[in-house]
Amino acid sequence: MDVQAIKLRFGIIGNSPHLDRAIDVARQVAPTDISVLITGESGVGKESFPQIIHHLSPRKHGPYIAVNCGAIPEGTIDSELFGHEKGSFTGAHEARKGYFEVVNGGTIFLDEIADLPLSTQVRLLRVLETGEFLKVGSSKVIKTDVRVVAATNLDMLQAIGQGKFRQDLFYRLNTVPIQVPALRERKEDIHLLFRKFAADFAEKYRMPPIMLEEDAVRILSNFRWPGNIRQLKNLTEQISIIEKERSIDADTLKKYIPAGQSSELPVLFRPQNQQEASSGFWERDILYKYVFDTRRDMTEMRKEFSSLRQLLSDLLHDGSLSPEIVKNHSSVINRIQDEPTLDMQPEVPSSLLYDYTPNDSEHFSETEVIEENYSLEKQEMDMIRKALEKHDGKRKNAAKELGISERTLYRKIKEYEIE
Repeated sequence: MDVQAIKLRFGIIGNSPHLDRAIDVARQVAPTDISVLITGESGVGKESFPQIIHHLSPRKHGPYIAVNCGAIPEGTIDSELFGHEKGSFTGAHEARKGYFEVVNGGTIFLDEIADLPLSTQVRLLRVLETGEFLKVGSSKVIKTDVRVVAATNLDMLQAIGQGKFRQDLFYRLNTVPIQVPALRERKEDIHLLFRKFAADFAEKYRMPPIMLEEDAVRILSNFRWPGNIRQLKNLTEQISIIEKERSIDADTLKKYIPAGQSSELPVLFRPQNQQEASSGFWERDILYKYVFDTRRDMTEMRKEFSSLRQLLSDLLHDGSLSPEIVKNHSSVINRIQDEPTLDMQPEVPSSLLYDYTPNDSEHFSETEVIEENYSLEKQEMDMIRKALEKHDGKRKNAAKELGISERTLYRKIKEYEIE
């Protein structure tokens, strides 16, 4: 079954290459029994991929169950997944089978896997490695043949670093990773999804479907969609119900888009604690990072201009060019060489100062400067014009005198629009 057929079968809307890649990986891994970890932001549609994997696998006739690990209380998660014996804890009035026993021969989808308690992670690791587990309150080993597909919207490596997730379990689950793209990475699909949702809600509420005008489509495509497809669907439903006019323009659409999230401009990092938020520490940190990055850029520009000035000087004085051109431009070279430098070191208001230690790549001398930019393009244009005038417009001879190829000269003439 190809990617397009899978989309039709499972109701997946979109033509993004990123989405197609994720579906193709799921298609290829389905016939195997290896574990799969699906990652992606909340609301991107991760729940469709374990269904694709299950229904395209040899286990398709076996049971399939989806478990939201974040929705089960920590005290009962072991009982839900692995079962318990009668009397094993307060309220256990009878024995109960867990999901891993019920789904034997099938597939279990563990959503929000990062929310599992560490003790449960140990039990899950044993199931993945040996296919064995113990019920709560039992010492009898039970064998099971279950394929595990997990999903999370968190940064697993960060969770491992914080001691919230076991590294060995992560690598056992992450045999084949599938990254589901965020909606803002699928701009070509946003309007397509909107129209699909609009048609669905029109049928559900028995009303004409809403349609977006061109200016509204642009706003829809440039929105960041932090809630991804789920947020887009909710917004479409709101507009479908509330707006009487079926043609939606930009002004109408803006009323439904949260303020401050209407574009893809970068957003500031959240403060790590209340003290940082109240003191403005995090904003100043970003400001200082910007200042030092700017200074580094200025230093690189200074080096580039210095190299260009030296190159022009060499071309004029090493005999590559005629004495007439050297004479005509010697004054310009002297001006470039003798011009006072311009201090480009950024200043920061003293009210924003705090202890900041730049990293090794951010140390700058207090005397670092950048030289004023006299346009080398203008000098190059003048030299080309004079060479052409000297040789009565013959490009071959002019190129030879300038020390460049005729093809390069032709390109420069077009670039500078020299008559």
